[in-house]
Amino acid sequence: MRELDIAKLVRPSVLRLRAYEAKEIPCTVKLDANESPYALGRDLFRGLRGLETNRYPDPEARKLKKIIGKRFGVSPERILQGNGSDELIYYLVSTFGGPVLYPFPTFSMYGITSQALGEKAIAVPLDREFDIDLEKTGKAIKKERPKIIFLSSPNNPTGNCFSSEKILKIIGMSKGIVAVDEAYQPFSSERGFLPLLKDYKNLVILRTLSKIGLAALRLGFLIADPGIIKEVNKVRLPFNVNSLSQAIAVEALKDRAAFSATIKTIVSERERLLKEMERRDGIEPFRSEANFILFRVRDPGRVYERLLKGGVLVKNLNEMVRGCLRVTVGTPEENTIFLKRMKEALHEKGDS
Repeated sequence: MRELDIAKLVRPSVLRLRAYEAKEIPCTVKLDANESPYALGRDLFRGLRGLETNRYPDPEARKLKKIIGKRFGVSPERILQGNGSDELIYYLVSTFGGPVLYPFPTFSMYGITSQALGEKAIAVPLDREFDIDLEKTGKAIKKERPKIIFLSSPNNPTGNCFSSEKILKIIGMSKGIVAVDEAYQPFSSERGFLPLLKDYKNLVILRTLSKIGLAALRLGFLIADPGIIKEVNKVRLPFNVNSLSQAIAVEALKDRAAFSATIKTIVSERERLLKEMERRDGIEPFRSEANFILFRVRDPGRVYERLLKGGVLVKNLNEMVRGCLRVTVGTPEENTIFLKRMKEALHEKGDS
């Protein structure tokens, strides 16, 4: 049989890519993926009664879009459903092309998706406060004329909200699409950009149910001007959100209180974690408006391994943000275990 050189068939932009790694690492306390520590109730599964598994899902997700529209005060024609926000990011780049601009550090899928599709990706460093560097961003917009700008606010992995004033200036100066990714907005004290959709036709909002207890569904949605939705819908794969996810999400979104209670608890625990970490030597935590906390330590690799040895899994972000790890806010019990293991890790010989 003739040998096949796969590398010669793969597009150069893909050959240079490194796959997004979501490893399953054995641990007792899992605090690495920005998931909610709380699963929603079994009552959600009543929505599956009568579901015909031999039939394709509703391709337009009409019931889902209707309840999302009611929840967020927008009409269904402004909504597009996705298999997680990742898929919607892919659709935006597929529809409008590049260049694609985003700050750095931020959610890595903006760059990965752009490169996978052969589009130019432009990363503009954040300032020392992890906010948008408006001068550098403005210069990049003027020079590169990006078709899409992605802004994650609150930002992953830094946890802070970007300046609303700076985001508005970017929306105003851009002749392309500005996608504000509000995956973590439910945990933020700030209002978000949904109310401004009517004022800016180039504004797109990305939301997800993954951070508030429904990560297993892989369900995100895009909210924008109907003209944008019409064009992006052309590249959407048919039946992209399965019937089970649609049905469970509809049931979940009927109960606003179920989400509110867990979000309130997570925010309260985030503040407790921050206070405890701020008073400890050897840790520099950064203020957060999300469901995680970025923090700096002297030797992140060693601390990460010590935590894992103690059963606690966090995210090592040293390659992205120098000296930093990221911890997801867990249950009160999980957070207490994390704090205990951190104290042990920092007081072992070598980190005094």
